[in-house]
Order: sequence, then C-alpha cells, then structure tokens
Amino acid sequence: MISKIMKRAQVRGEGGFTLIELLVVIIIIAILAAIAIPMYLSQRQKGWRANVQSDLRNAAVAEESYFTDNSSYAAAVVDLENQGYNNSGSITMLAPVAGDTGDLATSYCLEASHDSDPGGTQMHFLSSEGNPADGACPAAGP
Repeated sequence: MISKIMKRAQVRGEGGFTLIELLVVIIIIAILAAIAIPMYLSQRQKGWRANVQSDLRNAAVAEESYFTDNSSYAAAVVDLENQGYNNSGSITMLAPVAGDTGDLATSYCLEASHDSDPGGTQMHFLSSEGNPADGACPAAGP
C-alpha cells in the first residue's frame, strides 16, 4: 500500500514541502504563540484576582451575619466559617481586623491573597468602603 503511494508520488513529481515553506509555517506559529501566551497569563491573573474578590465578599457577608448574631464583629476566620463562609482553598485569608470605638467594634477589615499568584497580589475589604481593594488593610485601622 505504501509502496503504491510512493510510486504515484514519484510519477507525479511530488517531492513534499521545501525548507522555505516549513520555515514560513514555523515563523507563523511562533508569532501566534508570542501573541497568545501573554494573553493567557493575563487571564490567569485576572482569574486569581476575581477569586480573591469573591472570597472577600463572601467573608464580608459572613462577618455581617456574625455581627447580627453577636453584636460585634468576628475576630477570627473560624468564626466566619461557623457563619457559613467557605474558603476556596487557594486563598489565604487573614483574621479580620476590627476597628474599635470604645467597647463596640463598628467596622472591620478583611485581607486575602491567592496562593498561586506569583506576584502575591494582596487585597482587602474594608467595611466602610464596601468593595475589595488592592493592598493590605490600613495600618491605623478602618
């Protein structure tokens, strides 16, 4: 079978691809890869960032639920987990930092970062802001 195909190719004068044709194809593939790889890495980073934001929002809901039950904000992630917060495994969540006014904590700040992010992007959720933001919690408290 193969010998018949080879004989037919020799009769027709088909010799295959030239070196120039192969080099052009390889260059085109390299250009496409040079465009696609950075875009892929950027999308991964956006995914990690969205994962951290989602976890911070979920922890904030648990924090508010804890406040409703206990009239103060939680001081540990374990307390948030008891309120239904589920850490997504690849997120490092720091203990909530409560802002105190007298004896009653009136606000809180949550910090989180993604374990897979090589840049170590850290985000925080400050109760007075209401949205996740870049960086650690403010040093002076909320």
